[in-house]
Amino acid sequence: MSNPNVFILASDNSPQLIPLLRSNPSLASSQDEHGYSLLHAAASYNHHDLLRTLIHDYHVDSNMKDEDGESPIFVAETVETARILIEELQGDPGQKNDEGLTAEEKIRGEGDFVAVADYLKEVRTQGTDSHKNGETEERIPPLPPNVTVKMGTTTEDQVPEEADPAFRARIEELASREDFQGEEGQKQLRELVTEAVRGVGSDADGRDVRRRVE
Repeated sequence: MSNPNVFILASDNSPQLIPLLRSNPSLASSQDEHGYSLLHAAASYNHHDLLRTLIHDYHVDSNMKDEDGESPIFVAETVETARILIEELQGDPGQKNDEGLTAEEKIRGEGDFVAVADYLKEVRTQGTDSHKNGETEERIPPLPPNVTVKMGTTTEDQVPEEADPAFRARIEELASREDFQGEEGQKQLRELVTEAVRGVGSDADGRDVRRRVE
């Protein structure tokens, strides 16, 4: 008796397939003479649970290529199948075949499953925007809690003098303490800031002055 064709079993989502894979797990990654795999069959026929089983349980590469350099995304005929391959199973929508085309480009060119091509375009566009936003976030670190920044312009004669060196030294000394982040350290910091804001202290002539805090 000949062995069953695992590719046909995958295409039919036959209940015979999983027991066969359990007895011989290496079959899960098998490909025919054209590079056609069980993943390609499952994707083409929208067998979503089989896709998940092959990748999660048998660790089949979700970007496995056939003889034309095409992954299972290239044979997806529904948006849901493409979505599962990309968003759940780490399929690469930017992968190109041997002709240099992505799945989006090939599917749109063939004109049969335009909704899938539109979805792939949306994924590509969102990925580009997310990448740009990620770069921006890396360049601009978040501000500490309770700190706000107001943007504005100033002229040369409005530029304040350097902060009081003695006051700066007190701030730096406080910040270097081990308990700086603790209740006592933060209490003393608030007192120093309050002192600066209220202009506590005097210059050599006895006049009240307002210290700058940077």
